[in-house]
Amino acid sequence: MRQYELIAPCHFGLEAVLKREILDLGYEISQVEDGRVTFSGDITAIAYANTFLRTAERILLKIGQFEAFTYEELFEKTKALPWEEFIPEDGKFWVSKASSVKSKLFSPSDIQSIMKKAMVERLKEKYHVSWFDEDGDSYPVRVSLMKDVVTIGLDTTGTSLHKRGYRKLQSKAPISETLAAALIMLTPWKKDRILVDPFCGSGTFLIEAAMMAANLAPGRNRHFLAEQWKHLVPRKAWYDVREDADSLVDADLDLDLQGFDIDGDVIKAAKENAADAGVDHLIHFQKRPVCELRHSKKYGFVITNPPYGERLEERTMLPELYRQIGDVYRELDSWSMYLITSYDEAEKYIGRKADKNRKIYNGMIKTYYYQFLGPKPPKRQPQLNLQ
Repeated sequence: MRQYELIAPCHFGLEAVLKREILDLGYEISQVEDGRVTFSGDITAIAYANTFLRTAERILLKIGQFEAFTYEELFEKTKALPWEEFIPEDGKFWVSKASSVKSKLFSPSDIQSIMKKAMVERLKEKYHVSWFDEDGDSYPVRVSLMKDVVTIGLDTTGTSLHKRGYRKLQSKAPISETLAAALIMLTPWKKDRILVDPFCGSGTFLIEAAMMAANLAPGRNRHFLAEQWKHLVPRKAWYDVREDADSLVDADLDLDLQGFDIDGDVIKAAKENAADAGVDHLIHFQKRPVCELRHSKKYGFVITNPPYGERLEERTMLPELYRQIGDVYRELDSWSMYLITSYDEAEKYIGRKADKNRKIYNGMIKTYYYQFLGPKPPKRQPQLNLQ
């Protein structure tokens, strides 16, 4: 079966997490760059990647890659690509997004316009027509220029993969579903361990953790743009992937996932989001301030997205808030704590330097993922059968 190259964009700094996910699906990695991972697979990989990957933002079907230093070069090399293999005569096609970094061609609108003209000219010649009604299925194209290298892909996803469909209600500063999943994957948390988010907001960390524990594929209950492309991706591929996703669900779970927030309306919204995700029975939400976080069990995890103080009036509250986080964590003496924040004095007021930290962009905000590592639990001794 023919192999295609697929491009999976992700949050900057989290490429290794996405790479591991792709390898776990059984696909071969061809390139890892800042903010994206390229891999190869047959045409059914479009269905599997969209449905199962938790940390990718979307899946692009790579059409081509070349160098371009002038707009004339961009036009001719775009026109030389085999667009007719992907876009039917009635297809609606356009360059939905263009980005340029350290390249001579830097105007997104000019790049979009010239590439569209090149695509039209190519398809006019191949389909022997002078006009396209473009009244069929959609084929949005995304292009990125990095140091004059042009990479072009068809967007197979449509609405971004971080929009799982469960978060209809959200708090003021939500963390995206894909970022939350990636941050959990950067920890050694497993479903037999306690997980608490004392600033749970929309419940995203806990919902993503519950979905992982239950083997609920993030794209199991949503649709993707490439489902319309029956000449490219057989309908059977989508039936098969959903059947596989359903067969992997583990409904018999005993989890200890807890979410706190000081806002009762936010807690109510988090519960509704968890219900929409089908995991409300696996998470305990409660209105409670961080200073009241206590737990008798050992070796638990705190994974959270506390306030950053992006608004000026909030910054005065941050020292006391982070002091409270530090006080609480010191009492949880065998626990590990992971928090993402842009607050540059977080460690100072927590009262401890993080064992590790990782720079991550949350949208346009530069944040750090502080990792305070607790001891590993003792290995369970195998029970001897003395009979």
